[in-house]
Amino acid sequence: MSAALLHIDGLPPTGQLINGRWLDGGPSFTVEDKFSGRPVAEVTSATRDQVAEAVRVTRAAVDGGPPPPHDRALVLRRAAGLIESYRTRLVDVMVAEAGFTIVDANGEIDRAIVTLSLSADEALRLVGDVIPFGASPGAHRRMGFTQRFPIGVVCAITPFNAPLNTVLHKVAPAYAAGNSVVLKPSAFTPLTSALLAQLLLEAGMPPAFLAVVQGEGDTVGTWLLEEQDIAFYTFTGSTRVGRIIQQAAGLRRTQMELGSIASTIVCSDADLERAIPKIANAGLRKAGQVCTSVQRLYVQRDIAEEVGQRLAAFAATLKAGDPRDPDTKVGPLISEQAAIRAESWLREAEQGGAQLLCGGQRERSVITPAIVTHAPDGGRVWCQEAFAPLLALRPFDDFEEAIRDANSTPFGLSAGVFTQDIDRALRAASTLRFGTVQINETSSARSDVMPFGGVKDSGFGKEGPAHAIREMTEERLVVFNP
Repeated sequence: MSAALLHIDGLPPTGQLINGRWLDGGPSFTVEDKFSGRPVAEVTSATRDQVAEAVRVTRAAVDGGPPPPHDRALVLRRAAGLIESYRTRLVDVMVAEAGFTIVDANGEIDRAIVTLSLSADEALRLVGDVIPFGASPGAHRRMGFTQRFPIGVVCAITPFNAPLNTVLHKVAPAYAAGNSVVLKPSAFTPLTSALLAQLLLEAGMPPAFLAVVQGEGDTVGTWLLEEQDIAFYTFTGSTRVGRIIQQAAGLRRTQMELGSIASTIVCSDADLERAIPKIANAGLRKAGQVCTSVQRLYVQRDIAEEVGQRLAAFAATLKAGDPRDPDTKVGPLISEQAAIRAESWLREAEQGGAQLLCGGQRERSVITPAIVTHAPDGGRVWCQEAFAPLLALRPFDDFEEAIRDANSTPFGLSAGVFTQDIDRALRAASTLRFGTVQINETSSARSDVMPFGGVKDSGFGKEGPAHAIREMTEERLVVFNP
């Protein structure tokens, strides 16, 4: 007999949303509380026919013409306003299914309000460009301009580590542009997306413009890739899955935010009072399960020991454990298996000569924040994305050496540099091959208004409403020839 479900007030429907109706599907899967391991809900996976129906309905909706820009913006603004009335339910659900601390869950909601508001603004200023035909001999009498039109059905496949705001970074700009959306959230965190869908419908989004299909990537995700009426795929997740999606998409357009090993460089002239708390929080928040979490930390040798000691002292103040405890700063990983993996990486690093300055103890799915020095070059703590609350510190003597080593991974999502030297800052900006280079900030800093995306195996395309909306539209040139 399965264990009794953990009671959480205000759970959303646990099926598929198609044309405004919540439908039961195929086999069910269990959503677990990430701290206790107790079941929270049984969610039904979409069937193959339901995936096809979701795409058919959303394709018909966008073919019929989207609501006017003002109406789309109004829906998104209403949704931003409604989030406050949903806040308690959203926090409770994210604490349970994502393992977020109360602070992290509320931060996710605060950012989601910003993302919705920015997307509403972009719906009202989606314009093209006037073409300067006078630059071409004999063409000066022509008048030309571009217009932007919805691309069609947008398929959003989203991760567990930002189950509200990352979803909105895909859904909100897509709808602002006039597209319809089929959303497949992570099977680890399906309930936040279902609650968000309820909110969007309440805000007035036309029912046919949003479908939610639940399930695993190997089944529901694969079926979505088979649907040729999907015009655009936006995905956040692993590089391995990103390659599969890109191969299936063919000539259809995609936006990919993929794997990462984020680096931050601390020079000897850095303001450590500013840098230490930023680095610790950036590496350990959300239990380190952020694609831009500081993992490789390069510190100039003459301050490396001091930085290590101060980081360890700071990390030791971050209580790890039950995310429902207001004093908890580091909650559980997404599963006990993920925590076991991270623990094994730390033990492997120690066996290879690494020194653990603090943390690294596991209790079920919780790992205490770990600061590691002297991680071996070929060890997984240094060479693979950890997605766990650990920082690997390495001294450097030459700034160029630190830049070369940071550039040495296949990934290039985000990097940070702490220095007061403008020459160093400009050198880092021009030579660090990452989608974002932060000066006097960590790799993990992000404002929702900024363009966000990677290079190399970290993907391509940009999030950030003003940038995503252009990815999700088709540009058409109109020329009047007198």
